[in-house]
Amino acid sequence: MDLSTIIDFLRENTGFFHVTWGNIVMILIGLLLVYLAIRKEYEPLILLPIGVTAVLVNLPLQTLTEPPYGLLYLVKKYLIDTEIVPLLIFLGLGAMTDFGPLIANPRSLLLGAAAQLGVFTALIIALTLGFNLHEATSIGIIGGADGPTTIYLTVKLAPHLLAANAVAAYSYMALVPLIQPPIIKALTSREERLIKMKQLRPVSKFEKILFPIVTIVLVGFLVPSAIPLIGMIMVGNLFRESGVVERLSKAASEELMNIVTIFLGLGVGSTMNADMFLRPETLKIIALGALAFAASTAGGILLAKFMNLFFREKVNPMIGAAGVSAVPMSARVVQRIAGEEDPSNYILMHAMGPNVAGVIGTAVVAGVFLSVLG
Repeated sequence: MDLSTIIDFLRENTGFFHVTWGNIVMILIGLLLVYLAIRKEYEPLILLPIGVTAVLVNLPLQTLTEPPYGLLYLVKKYLIDTEIVPLLIFLGLGAMTDFGPLIANPRSLLLGAAAQLGVFTALIIALTLGFNLHEATSIGIIGGADGPTTIYLTVKLAPHLLAANAVAAYSYMALVPLIQPPIIKALTSREERLIKMKQLRPVSKFEKILFPIVTIVLVGFLVPSAIPLIGMIMVGNLFRESGVVERLSKAASEELMNIVTIFLGLGVGSTMNADMFLRPETLKIIALGALAFAASTAGGILLAKFMNLFFREKVNPMIGAAGVSAVPMSARVVQRIAGEEDPSNYILMHAMGPNVAGVIGTAVVAGVFLSVLG
């Protein structure tokens, strides 16, 4: 066997002769996500599988994404593109969520709604930057800080932006402890951060069972397009609160949630090939995602401050920042800042109200977008 034969063999059967600079950049980005997941523990359950899959799909000559039988091709086509995985994640999320703080303080719904400001801010700016309406809408929803909703809406309206939108959404969710504190402190005075709120009233089991049923019916009539998301989270929550299907509730919140999270990471990571990801639009989406997240945080805080002008019982405006639906991270950030100002000030449960309201708010907004554009 002569040297030219060996070289031809290597050229045809190894990746060294097929690698591009784009592949190298994407492999480095994937390794960065892996580093952030392991070293910094930023959303490791989702960033780790996304990161390592991004490395896999950018290896030359790999067959994981090749139709018709490549594993990652099948995961994306049949689990992500069909929206099965995002909806099952909402089912699991519902089984994990306690809506008691929201039921005890219905005003939290207003703060969750105000935190959608970032969605519309990013949407409008995206339009001015040249994105079409479908693309701008899918980018704007990043401001809701809800990964599954972002993926669900993007798959329906702008599937070619899936990788960039998903990475932006989950990255900023992971960076909640870094992004939100400066915004909170800039928009509130120390006197406002020291406001103590009365303990929430106890919520009965009957109220907790009634809440998902009423929400399904109400949203179903008002915004039918939001029912896939709202319906799944409320079904999961009814499993939790009914007390008679503990096995189903446990399976939805643990085993099923773990399985679909793996598939979600694999499916999103499979779209992070160099040709699709390394575009000028990606940098714009990353920047717009940061802007959307900041505006959503500010929107909740500012509405809470506005409410204090009219209500005798003052609201600590920091809880408005928890209106973004990064559950429960943003609520914990609010509690941490409150504890730094006054160790005896415990407002975590008050912050959880807007936090879970934000999940509902983002899903409803996504439903409205689909009604108009779908």
